[in-house]
Amino acid sequence: MTPSRDIAGLIAIMAQLRTPVTGCPWDVEQTFASIAPYTIEEAYEVADAIARHDLGDLCEELGDLLLQVVFHARIAEEQDAFSFGDVVEAITRKMIRRHPHVFADQNGQLTSSDVKGVWERIKTEEKAERAARQPSGSAATSSLLASVKAGQPSLSHAMALQRKASSVGFDWNDPRAVLAKIREEADEIEAALDRGDSHEVAAETGDLMFALVNLARHVGADPDLALRGTNAKFERRFGYIEQALAATGRTLQEASLQEMDALWDEAKGKE
Repeated sequence: MTPSRDIAGLIAIMAQLRTPVTGCPWDVEQTFASIAPYTIEEAYEVADAIARHDLGDLCEELGDLLLQVVFHARIAEEQDAFSFGDVVEAITRKMIRRHPHVFADQNGQLTSSDVKGVWERIKTEEKAERAARQPSGSAATSSLLASVKAGQPSLSHAMALQRKASSVGFDWNDPRAVLAKIREEADEIEAALDRGDSHEVAAETGDLMFALVNLARHVGADPDLALRGTNAKFERRFGYIEQALAATGRTLQEASLQEMDALWDEAKGKE
């Protein structure tokens, strides 16, 4: 089999990999649940390539993400649930429906805010249609938060939950009030540490992180991007420590914590 620009080639490769006996043992044993973490990881790899402005890497990472879609679709096809073609048809139908100003004859032009309003209205209609298709007794909850997708990363999920609650006035009016909540949560972590309750410490740590996301929302910061920036800063400063020690012929294992802290402050000062 040779590489191809045709999506059918990739679909055929996945079918061959998933074929029992003659296929790949690892691919054959995978399930929706087992490859879900890889799907999320590949989406993050796409975002990382974009952040680095590396278009060559972006092309490769988009291919990895596409493979995940083909993988899930193949498993579904084996279960007679749906195929890759069904996935394409479903999203095509959705995009046409959500853009009547583009794919249907209408008089006048819509502004970007008008388009967003149309998009939200149609999504609400689609949600109602999905609920109507649910078997009796399994109807989705009518909670305000029910529309928030649970499958997204935790930081994004927390942000979405808070925004939804804020839409009905359940929110702080001042970021300083959120800062006070952060201090309160930190105190509760300290109390849990004093009690030696590891489960409570974990729970209170989650509360603290939720409050930090709330602060980011109130000051107009994206918590995921903010954390990515801090991660990059940590890598940069830690790399400075390694380089500084290497220049003296020493390793991290040979340095004391005090020495590493001093080099960290030195790296911070240079920035």
